[in-house]
Amino acid sequence: MTNTKSLSAQKRDGSGKGVARKLRQAGRIPAVLYGKDAEAVSLSIDAMEAGHLFAGISVESTIIELQVEGEKAAVQTLVREVQAHPHKKELIHVDFYLLQKGVAVDVSVPVQLEGTPMGVKALGGNLEHVLHELPVRCIPSLIPEAIVVDVSGLGMDQVLHVSDITLPEGVEATVEGDRLVCMVTALKGVAEGEAEEGVEPAGEPEVIGHEKGDED
Repeated sequence: MTNTKSLSAQKRDGSGKGVARKLRQAGRIPAVLYGKDAEAVSLSIDAMEAGHLFAGISVESTIIELQVEGEKAAVQTLVREVQAHPHKKELIHVDFYLLQKGVAVDVSVPVQLEGTPMGVKALGGNLEHVLHELPVRCIPSLIPEAIVVDVSGLGMDQVLHVSDITLPEGVEATVEGDRLVCMVTALKGVAEGEAEEGVEPAGEPEVIGHEKGDED
C-alpha cells in the first residue's frame, strides 16, 4: 500500500542566499516544485512541520500531497532531494518532483526482513541484512510502503538475492537480480572454534622417492 502524507507550502518570490537566509530566520525552508513538462515553482515550507514529517517516513518512497497556498487542489509529489546543514540538525532546501497519474517513476523502497531464519534459530547463526532499500519502478499509485521479505526458511550459509523476492504486481526492480539482500552466516567465534576442533594435527610430510636400500 502506498504511503501518502500531506504538507503545506507557500509560493515565494526571489532566490539567492539573502532570500533563503530570511526564510530560515522566519522558520521556513526554501523549496522548489518541478516536473516533466512543468515549469519550476519556487516555494517555502514550514521548517518544523517538514522536519517532523521527514523524520517519521521513508522520504524517497512516500508520496507527499503538497497543498500550495492559493491553489484549489493539492498535487502529488515525491521528495527528490533534501539538503541539510553540514553541522546543524536542520534542513536548508527541499526539491519536490511533480507526479503524473499513470506515469512510472523510480523510487527506493525500504526492505523489511520478516521472521527468524532456521539457521539462526536452530544453529545459532547470524542474519546479515545487506540491502536495506530496493530501487524499483512503478506508477505512483503502486509504490509500496515497504518490501517485506520472509527469511524464516533460510538455513546456515544460505543467501537471498533480489531475484528471489516476489514483488507486488506492477512493481519492477531496477537493480541486477544477483544483488545480495541478506544471508545467514556462522558467528565468527563459533566458526573459528569449530574449525580448530575439526582439524587434526598435521603429521610428518610424506617423502616421495627411493628408500636408501633401493639406491643404486
